[in-house]
This record gives sequence, structure tokens and C-alpha cells, in this order.
Amino acid sequence: MSEFTFLDYEQVFGDKQLDIFKKYGPKAAITDFAILLGGFVSSDYYIIEGDARENRTGWWFTKTPYCDGNEYVISDYGYSSWLFANSRTSCVRPVLPYSLIQSISSSIVRDRYGIKEVEYGEYPQTIVDENYSCDLERAYNSGSLKITGKNYTTDSVSFQDTDTSFRARTHTEYEYNGSKYIRFVGDSNCNGEVLSDGRKIEIGNVYWVCVEPITWLVDEKANIALTKKLLFSGVQFKNKKDYKGDFDKTDIKFFMDNYFAKDIIPSLTEEEKLRDETSIKKQINPYNFKFNNVSEEDIIRGAIESGVSVFLHGPSSEGKSARVKQIDPTCEIIYLRNATPDSLNGKSVYNSNTGEMIDIKPTWLTKVEEKCEKEKDRLHIVFFDEITNALPSIQGISFNIILDREVNGKWKLPDNARVVAAGNDMKDSLAANKLAEPLFNRFAHVYIKTTTESWLKWASENNIHPAIYSYIAYKNGSTLRSEYNGEKPNADPRKWEMASKMLYATGSPEMIRALVGEDITKEFVTFCKSRVITLEDVLNGNYTDNDIESLNTAEKYATVMTLSQVSEDNLETVRDFTSSLGKEYTSVFDTLWSHNEEDRLEKLQEIKLENGRKTRKLERK
Repeated sequence: MSEFTFLDYEQVFGDKQLDIFKKYGPKAAITDFAILLGGFVSSDYYIIEGDARENRTGWWFTKTPYCDGNEYVISDYGYSSWLFANSRTSCVRPVLPYSLIQSISSSIVRDRYGIKEVEYGEYPQTIVDENYSCDLERAYNSGSLKITGKNYTTDSVSFQDTDTSFRARTHTEYEYNGSKYIRFVGDSNCNGEVLSDGRKIEIGNVYWVCVEPITWLVDEKANIALTKKLLFSGVQFKNKKDYKGDFDKTDIKFFMDNYFAKDIIPSLTEEEKLRDETSIKKQINPYNFKFNNVSEEDIIRGAIESGVSVFLHGPSSEGKSARVKQIDPTCEIIYLRNATPDSLNGKSVYNSNTGEMIDIKPTWLTKVEEKCEKEKDRLHIVFFDEITNALPSIQGISFNIILDREVNGKWKLPDNARVVAAGNDMKDSLAANKLAEPLFNRFAHVYIKTTTESWLKWASENNIHPAIYSYIAYKNGSTLRSEYNGEKPNADPRKWEMASKMLYATGSPEMIRALVGEDITKEFVTFCKSRVITLEDVLNGNYTDNDIESLNTAEKYATVMTLSQVSEDNLETVRDFTSSLGKEYTSVFDTLWSHNEEDRLEKLQEIKLENGRKTRKLERK
């Protein structure tokens, strides 16, 4: 099959951007097999499904030339970057015309992002857990493993050797208990990397990899099928650094057409020869469901995409509206506590010239209609906030809008409008009213509780003051909230956001006692006064190993907070220093320094990639 290709830059980020990336984003999870072959795997970035190890991302090729014979790649954090054309560290995300595989693909489903997924072909992907690997190794040593007759081909040349062209090596496929595997011996290309089951790869150790169906993401409008995961690495894009866009003449194109295309054709196990594969799947999962875990955020998105109204429960400080704005930044918010019948339903006015009554739409509906008409391919949210604090009469009007998707019996909500509501339960607010049962039953219900991890992630993306971020991280979230007694200020996620604004404006930590209370403020001030190794000390080498070892946990966090003000020119020096404090402190430093800004994230990634190369080079010596 000679139709294998890669996407170009415009299809990922430009005017020809595929719907896949609009919905799913450009980051791609790397398979364990690609890691074993020397592919770069991120320790900091994940696809949108979550932060499990199997969701860690890698770099992948496009076919667009960059400059000086180099070419564009998509980095592990989802932005465009570039690599030398003869580099071996980037992974491969093959592309085929969907029409070519449409009639022979299987398991057609729509994922939670509305993207069509199909299965076509199979390839080694996921590491087998350590206990089962021992069973496979015993069977291999005893000669009881069945050889299917199929091999997988990869490049045997070290990733560090950019001058040597492709040298094939083969991996034998074995069958055991109805499943297929390959055996891989760790080498210097992958030494030290961590697999999805948590094991660190070591030279000479044996790893068994399961052969699994390949999942493809489909853009029918563009007739494109793109692999969901990064399947392999180690093969050069082009042996010479002179890529000018002649993709059909590249080494990677030759490899895909002559090796990969044959490798993904499934072999048949003994079980498959005796029984029809389709009937087996129907017995196991007749509806092609996905049985993965889902988060509260997943449920919110799923309800919105399904047209099911969703109700967010939780105290006023838990960021319910922030979650809605993450999904639709331009959502129309209606504060029902202050709403009137006219503001919700519109009104009728008398036209003295005609003697007729004129119906006037409510302002919020006019705005929603304009947005929905302007962007017909997007879902727009109408957010009824503080619905439990509203009067029963206002709740009743809201019920009609939610139930019938109709305002005042006259105007229908646009087809691409969705309803989300939020409110406090009676145990969380003295001003809350009980939601009427008919209204309660019209919603999917999600109960929001902000965790320390989710708040720190949000804080890193929303410019929360580094002193507050470091303090909450140091306390492991124990001061993210304090008990409310109605007499003195208490801490909660929203109060810390307000405290951040006050710190930026005044530069005075004592000020925040009006927000989070005296006890927490006193501890926060002590934290901010902690002994630190200053930026000047680090840049001038004015410290000793004893100075580092004598720092307690609070002082290390405070030191990292101080160092996060470093300029880009001295970034690498300071970041190297943070590694002497411990890996967790380097992670905090990266978050504080980058502020989730694209340019800074890219700079950090360049440093990480270069450090990884240096480490591997030293390990080979």
C-alpha cells in the first residue's frame, strides 16, 4: 500500500485544519513500543483523556519542510517545532485516505469528542505487565510459544547515529493464550525511560509488547484517517539534511510503503481460525462501548454534546462557572438570584401608533441567537447560575425554558444552544431553596469538588501569584480551604484567587488576612520569609551542597518561588540547580516560570530534549 503519508502543517494548525484537531487537539499519546524504539516521551504533557502514564505524549512528524533542510514536527506539548530531517527521536503518526480502508475497517464508533474512530490493522503497542511477562518469558524459554510466522521490522541503528541509513531488524510475533506478542530486549536507545506500567527500561532486560488493533481518527470531509497514537520511532525522516518537501523520496515514506504497510496486516491466531472474530467481539461487547473511567469534567462535556441539560452542584467557591467557561468562554450567564420575569421571559409593550402589543425578546436570548447564528458549527451554552437561590416563581420560568427549550411560549432556543445550570445545595448555603422535583429531574447532576491537583493546574494556567501557588503546593492543599464559622474569614479556592490579585496589587502578604483569616495569613507570611538560596547566589555559584541539604521543605518551595523570576538567558542554569532540590521542585519551577505561555513552554521543552540527549550520550560511554 503506497498511499501512506503524513499530514502537513496547514492541516494541523493552518487554514486547512482538520476537525480532528479542533475537537481533540494535536497532542498524541506515544505507545510503549515507540518508547522502546527510542522515541521521546514526555513526563509533563498528556492528551486530553487524562494524566495516566499511557496518555503521555511524544513528538511526531509532519511532511512540511521548515528551513535549511529541516522539517516541522508536532511537539509533546502540542505546538509546532522543528527537527533535523535525519533525526531519529520523533515518532510516526501515519495517514491514509479513509476511502481506502472504509470498507475493511471495523469497530466504528464516535468518541466523546464527536470524532469517528475505526480499527484497521494491528501493531505492537502496549507493554505487558511484569507478572504476565514472566509467564511469557517462561513459555519462550521452554519453547512452548507458538510462532505465528509474522515479523515486525524496525531500524536497528542507534538514534544518536544520524549519518547511517536504515538497517532492518525484525521482531518475531508469538501467540500465547489467543493473543499476540513480540519480545524486545532493552538497549541504549531506550535506557532509563519509563513505560506505561511504571517500569524503567534497562539495557538487557526483556520486555513483552502486546500486538493490538490500530485505532484511526477519521475526518470524512477531508477523506483522512490518522492513527490516534504514535506507533513507532527510530526511523529517519530523511537520511540527508536536505528536505525540500519531496516527501515521496524520503526514507520514512519508503519504510512505510515497504515494511509498515505489510506489518500491520493481521496474522491469524489458532483461535481466530476456528471462530469468527466479529462474533467474539459481539459476545464480549455487543454495543462497542468504551469502559474507561470518566471524570466529572467528562460528564459535563458529554451531557452538553448530547443535548442533555446538566446541573452543577457545590459550594460557591468550587469554580462551577469557571468549568463552564473552559468549555464555552463566551457562554451567556444568567444570574437567577437577581432575575425578574421580564429579564428571563421578555415583555410585551403597547405601541400607541398601531394600538397593538409588541413582544420584545429578553436580552440574553437575543445574544444567544446572534452567537448561534454566527457560529453554527459550535455549541453555545446558556448558563443559569444560582438557580437554587432564585425565587420559586423564577425557578418555574427557568423550568419552562429548560423543559421545552422555549422562552415565554414564543421563541425556541437555537438548535446549537445548550443549557447548563448551577446552584448551592441547602447544606452549602443558607440562602438556597430546594429545587422543585420536576425541575431536578430534567438535569444530569454533577457534584463539583475542587481537588488540590486540579486547583494547582488551574492556578498555573491563570497567573495565580507564585507565592500562593508555592504555599498551597508546600502545604499539599491543606490550606486550600478552612472552615467557615460565619464570624471570621475562611480560605477557599475563590478566596485564594482574590488573594492573588491583592498580592499583585499591593505586594503585602499581610493584606490577605481579610480574605483567608489571620492564622493562615500568619503561616503564609512565615513561608514567604523562609531562608532561600537567591537567584544571585545561583547565578554566581555562591552556595554549597551543605546549603542545599540544610534547606527544609518550606525553604525549598520558597527558593523555587524566588528562582522562578529568572530571565530566559539564565533559565538553563537555574533549572539545572532546581534538579538538585528534587524532581518535584523542578516541576513546580517549570509551572511557575512558564505561566503556560506558548513561547516559554517551547523553551522548556527544548531544554528537556537537550538534557535527555546529553543523559543518553553519557550512559552510552
